[in-house]
Amino acid sequence: MDPVDYVSPEWAHSALILIDVQHDFVDGAAVIDGTAERLAAMTRIAAEFRAAKRPIVHVVRLYQPGGSDVDNVRRAAVEAGARIAAPDTHGAQIPSTLLTRPVELDCPALLSGQMQPVGTNEVILYKPRWSAFYRTSLDAHLQDLGVSTVVVAGCNLPNCPRATLFDASERDYRAVLITDATSQTNPQRLDDLASIGVNLLDTDQACREVAQTRV
Repeated sequence: MDPVDYVSPEWAHSALILIDVQHDFVDGAAVIDGTAERLAAMTRIAAEFRAAKRPIVHVVRLYQPGGSDVDNVRRAAVEAGARIAAPDTHGAQIPSTLLTRPVELDCPALLSGQMQPVGTNEVILYKPRWSAFYRTSLDAHLQDLGVSTVVVAGCNLPNCPRATLFDASERDYRAVLITDATSQTNPQRLDDLASIGVNLLDTDQACREVAQTRV
């Protein structure tokens, strides 16, 4: 008997999770090297998910100047008033290329834990720490949609995408990382994820798979 495959993507039951793609990290106050260069690939995979009518979740950070609900590495700076992805600033916004229409973040709603709809089966979600699953309703949202496979792309692999993928694995999701649509990748980091069953695909490969699920 062949072993059961618990890790291969189920594309017809997949959702795209785009993490921390905001102006401050792309071209603003806290630029993450390589993110701007990956924006075209992120846009392509988002368009393919929309065409296939598959769910998309844009996950964002919002650091309130002077606030303390911040990951440790930025807490001192934010408590001192640093403005990094601050609510109601341009730097916190999602680049328009990733969306089908101009959208202003509803920061009070997001900070209260609500999701902000921005299209058919497409929402924005605020997360307070590295993982998109930590203190958020992401898991419940995906379960409600019958999602078995999370497809991750976005900003800064060693931090938020990586934490999200590990948390997805702990919740028994099949997981995919779009390697050329995620900043700060390197062979060691990718091997680390492959070792827990994350599927490593480039944008061309992922787009072909998602296209086959169109109805």
